[in-house]
Amino acid sequence: MDDKNNVNRPYDDFFRRPEERSGLNGRAGEEGSGAADGGADAFGGAAEAGKGLSAASGGTADAAGGTAAKPVYYYSYGPFRSGGTDRDASDAEPVIRREAAAAERNDAGMVARPAPAVRTWTVRERRRGSWWGPVAAFLAGILLTGSLMIASDRLNLFTGSDQALAQSPSAGGAANPGAAPEGSTAAASSGGTVSNAVDVVRPNNIAKIVEQSSPAVVKIETYAKTRSRAGGNSLFDDPFFRQFFGDSYRIPTENEDSQQLRPSGLGSGFFFDKEGYILTNQHVVGGADKIMVTVLGYKEPFEAEMLGSSYDLDLAVLKIKGDKDFPTLPLGDSDTINVGEWVVAIGNPNGFDHTVTVGVLSAKERPITIQDTEGTRQYQHLLQTDASINPGNSGGPLINLAGEVIGINTAVSTTAQGIGFAIPTSTIVGVLDNLKENKPVPQPFIGATLQDLTETAARQLGLKDTKGSVVVNILYNSPAYKADLRQYDVIVGMDGQKYDTTQDLIRAIQNKKVGEKAVLDVIRGGNQVQITVEIGDKNDFNVQ
Repeated sequence: MDDKNNVNRPYDDFFRRPEERSGLNGRAGEEGSGAADGGADAFGGAAEAGKGLSAASGGTADAAGGTAAKPVYYYSYGPFRSGGTDRDASDAEPVIRREAAAAERNDAGMVARPAPAVRTWTVRERRRGSWWGPVAAFLAGILLTGSLMIASDRLNLFTGSDQALAQSPSAGGAANPGAAPEGSTAAASSGGTVSNAVDVVRPNNIAKIVEQSSPAVVKIETYAKTRSRAGGNSLFDDPFFRQFFGDSYRIPTENEDSQQLRPSGLGSGFFFDKEGYILTNQHVVGGADKIMVTVLGYKEPFEAEMLGSSYDLDLAVLKIKGDKDFPTLPLGDSDTINVGEWVVAIGNPNGFDHTVTVGVLSAKERPITIQDTEGTRQYQHLLQTDASINPGNSGGPLINLAGEVIGINTAVSTTAQGIGFAIPTSTIVGVLDNLKENKPVPQPFIGATLQDLTETAARQLGLKDTKGSVVVNILYNSPAYKADLRQYDVIVGMDGQKYDTTQDLIRAIQNKKVGEKAVLDVIRGGNQVQITVEIGDKNDFNVQ
């Protein structure tokens, strides 16, 4: 048997029984005596090298080849940490057995490999801390965040100075968002205040405006004696209502006249005087034989008396009697409100009491013309809004963010969406006292019939263009007659302002007050002259 087998035999013999190993040891002594002399140096050197290794190094020398053995590791789930500590008592018995076997091999003349030192891994549980630490950190974070938010709000760190401003209307004027610091207030009808804090999306005081304004808004129901449809006298046969308000409130077809009162219309209005004076549209109450007004907070409606009205301006004033003062809405200045500002409309569209709609002012100075059986309504200076206006909103208030009325909802275009019109308060204020006292509303005029210039007329008059208005007729004893304005005079301006069309000139004259003087720029016989005329009242001349 060769040396290689002799070298490996002691490891195989270790697992034999003691009596077998004793026989083998004797046989090994005999068979290996010759090899001992030649291999003693190699085995002895390996043994001495094995003895010189430190147990703490964890490595062993191979007696045959001299290579290092791989260490043994133990793993466990969860957090763990590697270290050089010895194994515990559960691993002591295998270690003792290996040491005893090595001693037996030494006694038998065999050189045993030293037992490898094994590096172990231990698990050390994390020490549990107190729950006060995370709670305290959370509370400290809340306190710090809140302090920073308050500081940034007070110091206005994240918004510009323009956004930090709020609306503050002047006395008797309309609201102007962005004109006063936040927290400013505006007077309302009940004597309360309306907060106008800025909101980047929409105003945040709409609910407050509605709460204060709604008690002053009324529902108006009109009744008329049923007439034959053949007669064509029904209020709702007018093209005005068919064009702008549809057929929602048509009177049923009757074949013969009847004296019974039937519902004829529905609209809105509002108190402008605590003694029971209500402002509404003339087309809401025109032609009615009976007018009933429903007031918020009262169980029974009131029968109203119509005082003054104006067909041309489409305004009317009603009066009801109560045992106490009625809530009112203040009239603001429609000239100070800007296009794009928020407005609120309150009314009774389609019979839904006190419906609120919100929008912006879309445009100003809108003229529209509506024809009906009584004549032609030529509206001037109307406010346009996209706040929803429907049948029944007519006569209701259009309110600014200060809680002031800046217009009376009047008409809506049925061929478009979001195009409604309101009569501005600038038109109302000058005639309100006349309507309240049942006096005719002054109608400024000069008593001259005007017409746009045509190319033919301009050539005949020796003019180079068609700019201006030619005088066709003069009313006897009118302001124009007294000022010596003549037929075929061409008016090209007034008070230093040029007016190229008849419509523009008439509108400028109507904006004047009765008794006020105006200087007309006139071309007569190829020469330009100035004529001073005093504005008169159309009602004094009984003309249409």
